[in-house]
Amino acid sequence: MTKAEELRQQRKEEKLKAERARLEEMWVYERRYKDCAHICGIDEVGRGPLAGPVVAGAVILPRDCEILYLNDSKKLSEKKRELLYIQIMEKAVAVGLGVVGPARIDEINILQATYEAMRLAIAQLSVKPDLLLNDAVTIPGVSVSQVPIVKGDAKSVSIAAASIVAKVTRDRMMVQYEELLPGYGFASNKGYGSAAHIAALKELGPSPIHRKSFIRNFFPDREQGD
Repeated sequence: MTKAEELRQQRKEEKLKAERARLEEMWVYERRYKDCAHICGIDEVGRGPLAGPVVAGAVILPRDCEILYLNDSKKLSEKKRELLYIQIMEKAVAVGLGVVGPARIDEINILQATYEAMRLAIAQLSVKPDLLLNDAVTIPGVSVSQVPIVKGDAKSVSIAAASIVAKVTRDRMMVQYEELLPGYGFASNKGYGSAAHIAALKELGPSPIHRKSFIRNFFPDREQGD
């Protein structure tokens, strides 16, 4: 092995060591509750977009699980999220998803729709959790003990895994919506209010997946029931 190759190998090993040390810190909450056999991370994606559903993920990881580069889904590239999604689905003890669509969001508001999506995700788990680690919220109507963690998707492996599962699931849905409802750029903007999306919305009018309660300011003369 040449000197250059030795240096590259050394840097690779140092990066791997640093990543494992970072992940070890992200296990702090899961290891704090040693009496809980199944700890579930909960997170959601899609509270802010003008269109599409809000999606919640619920993930229970085994305690000896190592998935390198787990992190807040917003800090990861699309390619990295897709690769991590595969690993999470392969290694998780259980995964649950909850999806609440635009009509329901308009009916009960986005906060209540988010809670509903989270309850649906928990109900989809094949294993009942002993404890929920939530990203910053306490979910009403849930009997399982909960621990809200501010910015939890960057502090807990379970919440990070849930954020990735929710993000990948919703992004895939928005790509499919682009095929059904072309013109709004859903595949690229994922329903968020980019300049191009807003321009298309004003030109084409609302699609069936736009949230009426989110876009009323763009159509001041339109009746809310239209």
